[in-house]
Amino acid sequence: MRTLAKILGSEMVPRLAMTLLLVAAASTSASDFDYFAANRHLIRNGVQAVLMCNGLFTSRRSLNQVFAQELAYLEDAVGSARAGEYDIDVERMAVAVGGPSSGPVVRAAFREGIGCVVMAPNQGAEDIAYLPELTLPYPDNDPADTAWPIGDVVTAQPLPTSIDADALQAASDWAFNRPTPEQDTVSLLIVHRGQIIHERYAPGFDATTRTRTWSTAKSIAVTLIGQLVDAGRLELDASLGLDWLPETGDAEEEPRDAITLRHVLQMASGLYPVDSFRMEYATGSGLAYWAGASSNEGARRRGLIRTPGTHWDYENYDTLLAVAAMKRELGDDYATFPRTSLLDRLGMRSTLLSTDRFGDFILSSQVYTNARDLARFGLLYQQRGVWQGERLISEDWIDFVTTPAPAAASRGNDYGGQFWLVPDSRDDVPKDAFATAGNRGQYVIVVPSHELVIVRRGLDYGRQGFNRWDLTREVLRAFDQT
Repeated sequence: MRTLAKILGSEMVPRLAMTLLLVAAASTSASDFDYFAANRHLIRNGVQAVLMCNGLFTSRRSLNQVFAQELAYLEDAVGSARAGEYDIDVERMAVAVGGPSSGPVVRAAFREGIGCVVMAPNQGAEDIAYLPELTLPYPDNDPADTAWPIGDVVTAQPLPTSIDADALQAASDWAFNRPTPEQDTVSLLIVHRGQIIHERYAPGFDATTRTRTWSTAKSIAVTLIGQLVDAGRLELDASLGLDWLPETGDAEEEPRDAITLRHVLQMASGLYPVDSFRMEYATGSGLAYWAGASSNEGARRRGLIRTPGTHWDYENYDTLLAVAAMKRELGDDYATFPRTSLLDRLGMRSTLLSTDRFGDFILSSQVYTNARDLARFGLLYQQRGVWQGERLISEDWIDFVTTPAPAAASRGNDYGGQFWLVPDSRDDVPKDAFATAGNRGQYVIVVPSHELVIVRRGLDYGRQGFNRWDLTREVLRAFDQT
C-alpha cells in the first residue's frame, strides 16, 4: 500500500480498494450467468417439435388438444394453437419450431414404425427421407377380431363378488378428479387375474390413443436386455464392453471398463451425472432427446467420478449405455429385435419405440403407446414372465429387477433394476408391488399378491405430484377382502 500511495497519492488508495471490491463482487455474480441459455432455447424448441409432431401424427390429436395438454408441460411454448413461429408439414408429417424471436429451428418428423424423430438444427425438410424407419410387417391376426390379451376384443363379464364395485369406482374417481389441474389423468386401466375389470378414458382419449411413456420406457428396455441375459448373450456382471469416448488410445487404462450391466441397470454407473443435477434440458441426454445429437455417443462420453455400484444417480444415459450394449450384441438384428422378441408376441401393436436420427433406440424415454399395451406389458410381469403358456423372461430376471439396488438403500430401497419399488416408509401397500414410472404420470403398477395390474396414463405438468403408491392404496380398497 505504501508503494501504491507514493505512486497514486494517498487519496487514490481507498478508491482503488473500492474498485477491487466491486470487481470481485462482479466476478462472483458472473458465476450465476447461465452459460447454457442458448442450449436451453434450442432444447425448448426441440421439446415442442417432438411433442407437437407425435401429438399430431402419432397420437392423432388436434392442434388445439396438443397445445392444451401435451404442451402444458412447457412454461414458455412457442406460439399458440392459432399461430406462432412453427411450421406443420402435413404432407411430410413433420413439425419445425423456431424462428427470429424464439431461437434455432428444430424439426421432428414422423417415420413409419418408429414415431417422430428429432433432427439436427442444420437439417431441413429435404433430409426427412433419410431418417430411419421400421417397415417390419405385423403378425397376421387382426386385434379387432382377436380376444384380449393378444387382441382388443374384451368380453364384458360381471365383476367378481370379491371386488367392491363402489370402492373400485371411488378409486377411479380419485384418479381422475384431482385437486389440481396439473394432475391430468387421461386413462386408467385395471387388470385382475388377466381380465380387464376397469377401463376409463378422459375426453379426447380412447383405447387407441398413443401417448409418450417417458421413463416407463426404461422398464421395456430392461425386459429386452433380460431376454438377452436369459439367452446367455449378455452378462449382468461383465464389463459393458463399449468403446468409450473420447478415445484415449490406451485401452488398458480405461477405468470405465469396470462398469457392468448391473451397475447401469441399477443407476449406479459412477459416471458424471447430468440429469440428476437438473441439466437435462441444457446438455447431456437432452441434446439427444430434443436436439438431434447421438444418444449412443453422448452416453459413452461421460467420465468416471465414483466407484461403480456405490452411489445412486437417476440418469437417462445409464439406461442408454445398457441399450448400447444390447446393440453391440445384436448387430444387424438390433432394429427388429424389440418387435420380434417382445412386442409382437405380447400383442403390443400400438407401441412405437422411437430412435434418434442415427437409428439408436431412445429406450430411456421415447416410446409411444396406449394403456392396453402397457397393461399387456404389466401382465407379463404379474404372470412371472409367462405369456400364453410360453416363457418370455425368466423368474430370475424378474427377481433381479424387483430387488432393491444396493446403492438405493440410502433412499429407502425404492429402486431395483429400471423398476421402482415400494419404499421402506410405506406400509399401506403390499411390499411385493413394483412399478414403472415416467414423467407426467406414466405408471404400470404390478401387485403380485393381488394378481393385479394398474395402468395410469397422465399428461401432468407443473408441480405434478401424482403418487403411484397412493393410487395403489386406493385401488386396493376394493380388494381388502381378497
